[in-house]
Amino acid sequence: MVTIKLQVCYNFVVIIMNIKISDIKDLFKNRISDANKGDFGKCGILGGSINYTGSVKLAILACAAMRSGAGICRIIIEEDLTSAIIPFILEETLWPLNDDLDKAILDLDSLAIGMGWTISNKNKEVLEYILKEFKGKLIIDADGLNILAKNLDLLNVTNAQVILTPHPKEFSRLINKEVDEVLNNPIKLAMDFAKKYHVIILLKGAKTIVVDGNNYYEINIAVPGLATAGSGDVLSGILVGFMAYNKYNIKSVAAAALLNALAGKIAEDKYTDIAMVAHDTIECIPDAIKKIRSNV
Repeated sequence: MVTIKLQVCYNFVVIIMNIKISDIKDLFKNRISDANKGDFGKCGILGGSINYTGSVKLAILACAAMRSGAGICRIIIEEDLTSAIIPFILEETLWPLNDDLDKAILDLDSLAIGMGWTISNKNKEVLEYILKEFKGKLIIDADGLNILAKNLDLLNVTNAQVILTPHPKEFSRLINKEVDEVLNNPIKLAMDFAKKYHVIILLKGAKTIVVDGNNYYEINIAVPGLATAGSGDVLSGILVGFMAYNKYNIKSVAAAALLNALAGKIAEDKYTDIAMVAHDTIECIPDAIKKIRSNV
C-alpha cells in the first residue's frame, strides 16, 4: 500500500505518497509467450557532442533503456560522433543525424534529449523543433534543461508529453531561484512549476520526488552509492526505456525512479557505497525487476 501523509509547505498542503514495490508490481508483469519487440515500444536518445564524453554516456543510457524493457532503442547523434560511439553499442541502433530529424523521431514512443550536449543555438533549434513536432513522451535532461531554462515559453506550445529530470541546481535555473530555496521547499516549487507548464517533474536527490502538479510521489530508498558520475544518465536511460511501453502518468515515472533506486541499492550491497559506479546499477536492473515481481 502507498503510505500517505499530509505536509504543509508555506500554506501549501500536499498528499505525500511514499511509493512502494507493491504499488508498481502491475507494471512489471510477465510478458506473453508470443511477444515481439514491437510490443514494447521504441525509444530514442538524442545528445552528445564532440567536446564531451557524451558518446559514452549515450551508450550507457541506451543500455539502461534496453534493460528496463524497451523493445528498440535508437541512438540519434551528429554524424561526426558515430565513430566514437560505435564501439560501445551492441543491441541498440544508430541514427547519424544530418537534416532528417523528423524521420529520426517519427516512430518513437519515447525520447530522451540533452545528455552530453552543449548549450548552443543549434541545440536550441533542435530542442524547439522536437518540443513542437514530437508527440510522444519526451524526457529532457542535462543541457536540454539548461537550454529550456532560457526558453520556457516552448513548454506552452509543445505537443509532447514532457518529463523533466533536473537535479536541484538545474531546477534552480528553471525557476530562477537559488539552490538553497529549492532544497528548503522542493515540493511546492516543483508542484507549482509542473502545474503551470503541464509537465511531470522528477527532481533528483537523496530523496527523489515526482510531481505532476496535482499529485506527489516520494522514493525513500537511500543509496549513497548512487552519488557517482553517470548515475543521472542511467536514471534517464531507465526512464526513457520504461516510458516506451508504459502510459504517461506520474505512477509510471515514479515506478521507473523506484526501479533505478532498487537496482542502485542492489549494486551498492554488492560493490559497497564507495566502490560502486553508475554502470553497476544497469547490471543490477534484472535483479531489481525480480525483486519487484516477487513482492507479495
